[in-house]
Amino acid sequence: MNKKTIVITGASSGMGKASAIKFAEEGWNVAATMRNPQNVTGLDDLDNIKLYALDVTDEKNIEEVKDQIINDFGKVDVVFNNAGYAIAGSFESADKAAIKTQFDTNLFGLLDVTRAFLPHFRENKDGLFVNTSSIGGFCGFPFVSLYNSTKWAVEGFTEAVSHELRPLGIKVKLIQPGIILTDFFERSMTITSKEGLEDYNPALQKAFFGDDPADRQGSTPEYAANLIYEAITDESGTMRYLIGPDADQTKQMRDQAGPDQFIEGLYQSQIGL
Repeated sequence: MNKKTIVITGASSGMGKASAIKFAEEGWNVAATMRNPQNVTGLDDLDNIKLYALDVTDEKNIEEVKDQIINDFGKVDVVFNNAGYAIAGSFESADKAAIKTQFDTNLFGLLDVTRAFLPHFRENKDGLFVNTSSIGGFCGFPFVSLYNSTKWAVEGFTEAVSHELRPLGIKVKLIQPGIILTDFFERSMTITSKEGLEDYNPALQKAFFGDDPADRQGSTPEYAANLIYEAITDESGTMRYLIGPDADQTKQMRDQAGPDQFIEGLYQSQIGL
């Protein structure tokens, strides 16, 4: 029996890296993509994992890497669109260039990778796209309006395109992680600021810097990777998978309270000046 192959974007750290290791341990071929493979440790010496330099904002690079992966493995079964980062801070402080970069990475990069692999999946009448959203894909959190916007777009795209692809034998799923205990806040988050916008500082301070990072509640990348593996291999018709107890709790609170009451409660708990 041939090994299945998964392509993972954003595999240099955190949930992407842990997922690459998990799938390799389960006997899959893993095409682990990232911008700078030369800086990554712990993957290149593992069986079944091959590293590729990929910038999801570069369409030419995407096409080249896609062709190389298919040439190396013959058939791709799953594309896990995981690459992403967050811009935090007031919306007013983000200039157009920062906004464009946020959307180019989290949304347009995902769309371009998906489009690149679609002909391969159509030819095989088989394949699965797994897109990383967030609890920020169904809840709007203060001072991450741009990040939330990209994740809401990913949610809408995934649900809508699933109808188009289902008759072709292609499935689409969504991963909705809560907080993953990695260096995301330090490594994958940019906080914008701008002179003259100090009015936002008290609320920003409370929302983002009121708690000690050591007190953050969340899930380990390995825990998330195990749930992602189950989601990808369960062969169900389920589309959305919450990753982590905090994600489950947030979804339950929003559903039980209703959107308006949940929004007010979130404001009071995170800002409430």
